[in-house]
Amino acid sequence: MNSQQFTETQQADGTRAGSGPAPSAADPQERQRKVWGAGDYRKIAWLTPALADTLCEAVDVKAGSRVLDVATGTGHVALAAARRFCHTTGVDLIADFLEIGRQRAESEALPVRLVEASAEDLPFEDQSFDFVLSVVGVMFAANQQQAADEMLRVARPGGTIGLINWKPDGYVAELWKTIAKWAPPPPGAQSPALWGKQEHVRQLLGSGTSDISFETGTLTQRFLSPAHHAEFFLSNYGPTLKVAESLEADQRERFARDIEDLAARHNRATDGSAVLDWDYVVVNAKVRYAEGRAKRPARSRHDP
Repeated sequence: MNSQQFTETQQADGTRAGSGPAPSAADPQERQRKVWGAGDYRKIAWLTPALADTLCEAVDVKAGSRVLDVATGTGHVALAAARRFCHTTGVDLIADFLEIGRQRAESEALPVRLVEASAEDLPFEDQSFDFVLSVVGVMFAANQQQAADEMLRVARPGGTIGLINWKPDGYVAELWKTIAKWAPPPPGAQSPALWGKQEHVRQLLGSGTSDISFETGTLTQRFLSPAHHAEFFLSNYGPTLKVAESLEADQRERFARDIEDLAARHNRATDGSAVLDWDYVVVNAKVRYAEGRAKRPARSRHDP
């Protein structure tokens, strides 16, 4: 759940339960910075580090490879690749997240480079990386096709694009729908849940891949209770925090109850705690070629 805009989720139904942040025509990336910069993403990042190792193993990252982590957040995948002796770069929109990632890398003496940049505008030359990876990050890009094209452009022919995306029918997707009920997305916004659908990913990556495979998995999360889960997200997760701040007191209580009820429905614990299974899809795509993808204007770029 990295740095893109929560209002890109799909509305759960045709009603608007609360006032919520009004959809804006402002720069989508500026909205993303404001929403994801709210709360305490360090705590949200506690929830997904295991997925970084899962993806690195699923795509068989090789030592010595050039690896790009797109929408790195606080650096989970970038650090996991660096621990495998790769030449690693991570990009994200949020400068504060990247600073946390640098601190993490320094604490482990890992040689990781982190660059502030958009998934839709990667500042690297064509065919720069052996592996282009993203864990529940690029799926939040506002322009999904442009982000996919950028990943293909910077991957070398014969290289790999590896993704972990939340499933469109799992707990996380239902959480997005709950958020969208209180803060409807801008007109025409694409749901990030589309990245969990095989046919959509095949369409996004198109003829740029020679082979693509999908596997599913589950990440188990544990909280003190469904109520604790709701409070944790309302206090720390930028999208839910920003919605809660926009609501009147009674609406905030109803919004919190909606999240608590969602956790209770998915809870498989029987002792009062909360044990939630978050289902995901692993995408492993082999890059055929970079030719034929949209050429970009000349600009200053970073070496990988």
